[in-house]
Amino acid sequence: MNKLIKRLPLFAFILAAFGAFAFSSPPTPEYGLSGGTWINVTGLTPGPTTYQCNQDPQACTREAPNPSAPVVKTGIFKNNML
Repeated sequence: MNKLIKRLPLFAFILAAFGAFAFSSPPTPEYGLSGGTWINVTGLTPGPTTYQCNQDPQACTREAPNPSAPVVKTGIFKNNML
């Protein structure tokens, strides 16, 4: 019983680590169309050195490099990574 009590912090750490990985989801993939080329912008924050989406209500980024894929962000895609 004493051994079990001494190992409780270890069990709690293992359970917390498992929960962190089991209940987190990967980021949604994002692709923007610039000049006929699909650009993977997954994980990038829109800004002056990456890409921008203006306030237009059309699709800015999509979940896949396909014009019929679900929309992630709205606006007009502007590639600033050139």
